[in-house]
Amino acid sequence: MKILLIEDEPKLNQFIKDGLQQNGYSVEAALNGSAGLELASIGKFDLVVLDIMLPGQSGFDVLANMRQFKIHTPVIIISALNETDHVVRGLDAGAVDYIKKPFEFPEFLARIRAVTRKGDPKSYTSYKVGNLEINLLTRKVFFDSNEVLLTNREFSLLELLVINCNRVLSKTEIAEKIWEVSFDMGSNVIEVHLSQLRRKLGEDLIHTKVGVGYYIEGVLLKQ
Repeated sequence: MKILLIEDEPKLNQFIKDGLQQNGYSVEAALNGSAGLELASIGKFDLVVLDIMLPGQSGFDVLANMRQFKIHTPVIIISALNETDHVVRGLDAGAVDYIKKPFEFPEFLARIRAVTRKGDPKSYTSYKVGNLEINLLTRKVFFDSNEVLLTNREFSLLELLVINCNRVLSKTEIAEKIWEVSFDMGSNVIEVHLSQLRRKLGEDLIHTKVGVGYYIEGVLLKQ
């Protein structure tokens, strides 16, 4: 999942970015409204996290321009402006949620998960392929009924492969979905994570189509 973060306070920007990346999200960040709007217009994001008090143009202006430009990416507003009229204005302008600063990071992550579930009415929270079960809400994985502990990045990679069961995903597509845009395609970090997943879940779970990509094969059950 790719998130665009627009927050002008450098330390908070970096803190939020680091926290999101540690939880398996791919993040691009901007420090002002104009730069954020430009990224939103040219990039493919699943969510925008938007501050209100920004230099250049405010978050309200950014949101209005996004909708005017037909950019319908879901937006969560984060702001120290917590009066009711600000919250109402933000939601009426098209934001899907408004989080008041300061906030607890676990709650922030839960709000993100809630928004992404709402964004797709056909989304599911639990998937099963053969002996593998993965729950997107609890972020727990079971194989042969035994819980398997994964890192956040391993979980995100497994989630991507499971949701796209029986479809070969190229290294480029995996990098775009899970890692940064600046990801070095010459590195072997994806192969390393795949190797770790195979070690934890069995060598036969994730298949390689030489020269094409990687996939999980089987009957996918969704709940």
